[in-house]
Amino acid sequence: MSDLTFIGISGSLRRASRNTGLLRCCAAHLPEGVRMEMADISGLPFYNQDIEKPQAVKDLVARVTAADALVLACPEYNYSLAPALKNALDWLSREPDLAPLTGKAACIVGAGGGMGTSRSQYHLRQVCVYLNLRVLNRPELFSNAFSACFDDNGDVQDDGLTRQVTDVMQALAQWTRQLRK
Repeated sequence: MSDLTFIGISGSLRRASRNTGLLRCCAAHLPEGVRMEMADISGLPFYNQDIEKPQAVKDLVARVTAADALVLACPEYNYSLAPALKNALDWLSREPDLAPLTGKAACIVGAGGGMGTSRSQYHLRQVCVYLNLRVLNRPELFSNAFSACFDDNGDVQDDGLTRQVTDVMQALAQWTRQLRK
């Protein structure tokens, strides 16, 4: 039986996304007592306060509210975070008092160019400060999406990267339990 539930959100909407592949690897290498669900953000419209909250947003709010922690897979587009991920966080931030996010544990993983996703993760951390998410500081995970660590479907196929993912999931579980106390 699981005592913790993580929800994975990939900022990449691409079918063979390495970032979504990282999330699949995270879900496959969880510590005992943890389960992980994936959130699909591809159906979210661009945030617009003038429109009524669509069902896709309501569903995301409910899933994030019910989760104990977030696993954010952050690609890097033009030295910053992906608009799809930022859009999902913008929708979540419009709930009263940031309710789905405030005080919730989170970690960031990412696959990108030569520096992994270091610049986008830095920007995402800035956003997370305002959202009052409690982001795991270490270990960090930056992976080169264009290396042999990934297959053509975006799945992790490298033992070293898998060990890093396992370490991050273990640390997130410990961090989440610590925050619960």
